[in-house]
Amino acid sequence: MVGWSGRRTALTVLLFLLPTILGLLIFNIYPLILNTYVSFTNRNKFHPNPDCSAGLNGALDPTCWPVFKGKAPVGLATPYGLANPIYKNYSDLVGKLFNTDALFALLKLLFCFVPLVIAGIIEGRLEKQVSRTIPGIWIWLSGIVGVVVLMIVVNVAGTLDTLMNTGDFFVVIFRTILFVLVRVPISFVVGLVLALILNSPNLPGKTFFRVVLFVPWAASSVAILIALIWQFIFRDQGVINQVLKVIGIIGPVWLNNPTLAFGVVVLADVYFSYGFFMVSILGALQAIPVEMYEAAEVDGAGWWTQLTSITLPLIRPAIMPAIVLTSISAFQMFGTAYAMTQGGPVTDVSKPGATDFVMVYAFKQIYQSQNYGRATAFATIVFVLLFVATLYSLRLTRITKSAYTS
Repeated sequence: MVGWSGRRTALTVLLFLLPTILGLLIFNIYPLILNTYVSFTNRNKFHPNPDCSAGLNGALDPTCWPVFKGKAPVGLATPYGLANPIYKNYSDLVGKLFNTDALFALLKLLFCFVPLVIAGIIEGRLEKQVSRTIPGIWIWLSGIVGVVVLMIVVNVAGTLDTLMNTGDFFVVIFRTILFVLVRVPISFVVGLVLALILNSPNLPGKTFFRVVLFVPWAASSVAILIALIWQFIFRDQGVINQVLKVIGIIGPVWLNNPTLAFGVVVLADVYFSYGFFMVSILGALQAIPVEMYEAAEVDGAGWWTQLTSITLPLIRPAIMPAIVLTSISAFQMFGTAYAMTQGGPVTDVSKPGATDFVMVYAFKQIYQSQNYGRATAFATIVFVLLFVATLYSLRLTRITKSAYTS
């Protein structure tokens, strides 16, 4: 039985935790519940306000609370309520993704990535061996080759075309994931190369170069302003085309071509993100004992062998969390794409633009279309996907290794 002393201790602990608990309830749990509820309603620019006497509106919607009641603008139609059917926003987003042809196409697309799963399993088992003969990089390269071969076999172009016609959801998610898969590896490679150069003992002016190369990432808080400069560089009469014109080449309309616009946004975002990798890798490199490289040189190991057998394995504990964090931030990227292309170019008015990534699409649904129900449904699905991805990343990076048993 808990005595008075134990109760007082528990009460003291609770009082210390109370501000944090209230903060979680107000700023995390409540918005999540409200967002999920609105995703099942027909709330939009024609039905912006709730019927405070109906259902959960009076308790959940702030405009029904006494302090805010009567201050919200009057809607153009009846108050919003539950959609009919209740899952309408979700069905509109997902579209035809769950019909037979789309599901079969989705399974074929997922099947193409089986070699990467197998490579991960093999790498995990070999990692436990004291002496391994196959470097991890060759395992992953084999997995990538296997993915390319399977994509050719299953005709991935036709498969994607089927899925792209299912609705907005797959289009936006696929382009966002593609953006992450392109941007993160490029940022990592650029950061790794620069970190290796800056870690060289013979490089003069290392402090100067470290500061200069770190500035783009440090300035990412004003990414929208700098992205406008990138837009000026790549616009029709911008810097790039003016330079090409001098040498007799007519430059393309970069931001009006879906593929080129996508590539330009990737390039601009790499500029903002490589510094994080560079600093993370540089710190990990400086923790590797020099004696290991000296011993490798005595054994006749070349630069590539040292990189794949010493450097990459030893910096993995530092770079894996950095890769996960960068991937999540890339998935949520907004400022660069919106400032440069506003989600365009649009080739079909019934489909999202070439750079309508997750956050850009959600922003446009809320502030341009004012389709709050559909936007919150989209946000709910993305939240579930990110939650699952975060749980997997915790397992992958072993940040919470003590919390589970292998």
